[in-house]
Amino acid sequence: MEKTGESPQQNNPWILRRQLLRLKLWVLERFRIGDRQFMLVWSALIGFLGALAAELFRRATDLLHYLATGSNAEIISSFARLPFWQRIAVPTAGGVLAGLTLWLGNRLTSRLRQKETTDYMEAIVVGSGSISLSASLVKSLSALFSISTGASIGREGPLVQLSSLVASLIARVRDLPVAQRRQLVACGAAAGIASAYNAPIAGSFFVAEIILGTVVVEALGPLILAAVVATFTAQVLHGGGPIYKSSGFTLYTPLELIPLACVGIVSGFLAPAYLWFLRTVQRLFSRVTIPVPAKLALGGAIVGCLAVISPDVCGNGQGLLSILFHQNWYSDEVFAILMLKLVATAATFGTGAVGGVFTPSLFVGAAIGMLYGRGILFAFPGFHSDPAMYAVVGMGSFIAATTGAPLMSILMGFELTLDYTLAPLLMVNCVVAYYCSSIFEKQFIYGESLERKGAAFFNRQLAEAKIADLIRHDPLTLPPNATFSQIEKTFLQNRYQHIYVIGKEMRFLGAVSLHDIKEFLDQPELGNMVIAADIMNENFPRISPLQPMSEALEKFAEVDSERLPVVDNFGSQRLIGSISKTDIMLHLAGKVSSKTSR
Repeated sequence: MEKTGESPQQNNPWILRRQLLRLKLWVLERFRIGDRQFMLVWSALIGFLGALAAELFRRATDLLHYLATGSNAEIISSFARLPFWQRIAVPTAGGVLAGLTLWLGNRLTSRLRQKETTDYMEAIVVGSGSISLSASLVKSLSALFSISTGASIGREGPLVQLSSLVASLIARVRDLPVAQRRQLVACGAAAGIASAYNAPIAGSFFVAEIILGTVVVEALGPLILAAVVATFTAQVLHGGGPIYKSSGFTLYTPLELIPLACVGIVSGFLAPAYLWFLRTVQRLFSRVTIPVPAKLALGGAIVGCLAVISPDVCGNGQGLLSILFHQNWYSDEVFAILMLKLVATAATFGTGAVGGVFTPSLFVGAAIGMLYGRGILFAFPGFHSDPAMYAVVGMGSFIAATTGAPLMSILMGFELTLDYTLAPLLMVNCVVAYYCSSIFEKQFIYGESLERKGAAFFNRQLAEAKIADLIRHDPLTLPPNATFSQIEKTFLQNRYQHIYVIGKEMRFLGAVSLHDIKEFLDQPELGNMVIAADIMNENFPRISPLQPMSEALEKFAEVDSERLPVVDNFGSQRLIGSISKTDIMLHLAGKVSSKTSR
């Protein structure tokens, strides 16, 4: 019988295995893929899933809004068509439902909340990166009732909450260490902000500047990728483009740069008063000893009564901003709406409704800028610039003054309008507003939340942390008599580039590198004769859990490896885990954050 020209060796499974190992070596040598690269993959996935979660919340809000008002129109238009009694009834009923959801949810999830947080900022800065699933869904459902029935609060809060929750669940399923878990939750937060405002750069800097307190590449890179993917996904789902697209602003005389450059001073001095007003109303409502459903119903009723005067107070203010930028309102109209909106936002925020104050703050800043601009045009008839230019600059500078994040505010102002001519004005005014506000305000709106949750204490603990805090207790190991075939299988089944060789009682003997087995892949007759003990590096660097971070970094400089083994002490050499270079870098990023926040 005639045979084919195949050799018996070609049917052996080790041939395919070694071909795969050659391919893996080629990819690793060419692209140097490590934990940081895998973090980018996860951040892109989180950006996509976070945008889907945000879109699901948007559609649920639209559906519930239709059921409450019978209209598919934008929230201000919907309330304008309602009779006066219904303008009061809808927000009040929404407050009751939102309060009942929180009250029942808190009772059902009280045990979970003792172990996990629902606050994404707390999870990133002072927590373990774990966010409670059930408690987060309760908060999101409560926000859904409030926002869809006209509460004067932003939906960016629940959007970021859901995106961060998705990231936390992925990190939990992958059983990632705490440092990487926090990083992924930060990516989720950036994705939520980006999908809410179509602002990927500002979304990533929101998290980096406000929450992490650092813009180092190790922390910022995954945030940007997550935010960009989230923005693209959101644009595919419900359209793209800037939220407040301008028709182009023209500066008719260079002299007008002087009053335009002073918008930041006005915003910087008024922002502390705005924060004081919100906190004062919140403290007043906290003294009202009534059940949560009744308290949120009271807030809804206040908004409803204001909506009888003007339906423009309803919603987060996004539609109101568009009207402000594109319609020629009189100054007294702008002032009246500003006062009503301030009261509506304070009532909603103060009674404890779930949501954000970022978008309402955008409107407050824009209205202040608009009023200032109209005052300048009235005082100097020779100036002819569009008052909306002052409004956009006021919007950005006011956010800088309330959040303490001038860089994010510059980017946000630009991305919301995509008008490059405003970029220099935004740069100057956001920085000026930040420094003016800092004279009176030592605790910005998000910083206060973190301070209440113990961020200062955590930062002190973080600076004192040692290697033991970052150990992964799942090292890849083999016995010294492991065959070459076992080594091949282990490398193929895992993405690590080193296998630790251990003896009796987990004693660390050395490490086998993926690159060290390269010569045996082409010489199977030699490979079949060697074991792990023959090709391991007995002098592979190792560290103790009690060593400081600086010594660990010195060890990493000795070897091209993403991980190093951790032994309990240099006498027994018992292997207790490994430590990742990426984890150390993320830890140091947090340490920088602690310094900048003081």
